[in-house]
Amino acid sequence: MGNLCACLSPKPVNKKRPAKRFANPQAVSSSSSNRWARIRSSRKENFDDALIQEQAIAAATIILQQHNGSLPSDRCASLRYPNSGSKKNQLPRSSSSRTRSLTDPLLQPHQLVNQDIKLDDLETNRFVLVHGGGFGAWCWYKTIALLEEGGFRVSAIDLTGSGIHAYDPNSITGLSQYVKPLTDLLENLADGEKVILVGHDFGGACISYAMESFPFKISKAVFIGAAMLTNGQSALDMFSKQAGTNDLMRRAQMFLYTNGNEHPPTSIDLDKSLLRDLLFNQSPAKDVALASVSMRPVPFAPVLEKLSVTDMKYGSVRRFYIETPEDNAIPITLQESMINSSPPEQVFRVKGADHSPFFSKPQALHKLLVEISKISSI
Repeated sequence: MGNLCACLSPKPVNKKRPAKRFANPQAVSSSSSNRWARIRSSRKENFDDALIQEQAIAAATIILQQHNGSLPSDRCASLRYPNSGSKKNQLPRSSSSRTRSLTDPLLQPHQLVNQDIKLDDLETNRFVLVHGGGFGAWCWYKTIALLEEGGFRVSAIDLTGSGIHAYDPNSITGLSQYVKPLTDLLENLADGEKVILVGHDFGGACISYAMESFPFKISKAVFIGAAMLTNGQSALDMFSKQAGTNDLMRRAQMFLYTNGNEHPPTSIDLDKSLLRDLLFNQSPAKDVALASVSMRPVPFAPVLEKLSVTDMKYGSVRRFYIETPEDNAIPITLQESMINSSPPEQVFRVKGADHSPFFSKPQALHKLLVEISKISSI
């Protein structure tokens, strides 16, 4: 969805003191709420197309078999980087200065993380993947395949009016209605069960709503190139900070008025001819083709709604942010602004990722999700 309503005039933004950066992320104490570390992924992305296609078919079959668009829920374990003094169990890496040769070994999913991961030792091994505006559960097919290959349980849900969910997005009147498939899933978890919530794009606002409603059922929250709002802020408020600077978004978005032009827009659609440049500028052509026939309009009412979160509930959930530096929809400058306004526990970056790292950098994204799941409690 990205920088929604970029055509609207931006509100004045007070400059905030930038958050302090640390050269050595692992030296930072995770108990300090105003400090966070950045871990950058520098490994070149390559994957076996035949394997991914086979897994994608299996994942897609599962998705289509679900009446409510949900998958069996599961969480992923996180990977720790090896100590710099030891080369044992380090991940194979390609040189950052060259393209991987055809003779270089391609990594299989089970090779992406250290082999000492014990799922039973994790606080939770369940992931719930929440798509962004216009997307659906279908966009996570590579992430689902990689996580399940590692033994994790995964749920990718369709929010109301998204993916294959049978509801008109133009009829959605608020955020609570839009996120109901997510809140229903959390409400129905077994007693004592926790999950790791992952939100992309506008899905960040959706998981924030869920964090406020079910903080005791969420182990960690991961924002991937996502709207990480503060109390009293709407997605429109946040995205309007970039108004006038994102010409591509302004040209791509199309407002729909099913209640008549004299009323506010009911949804926002995107020009399919501009999808690649806006959302998938580093993604494979086959994934762009999938998106072009699968994306649906973004309901407008949830974008306008101001989020209500508290330190006692939302603030009690551990937050992590994954930056997407080649993002043309939510630019890295806007991501940095959100991070500085409300610093998460740690900040990661997927080098070379566009707005859709689940397509453009699926293995690096998978590795970071596993890394985050392994981070122990403070």
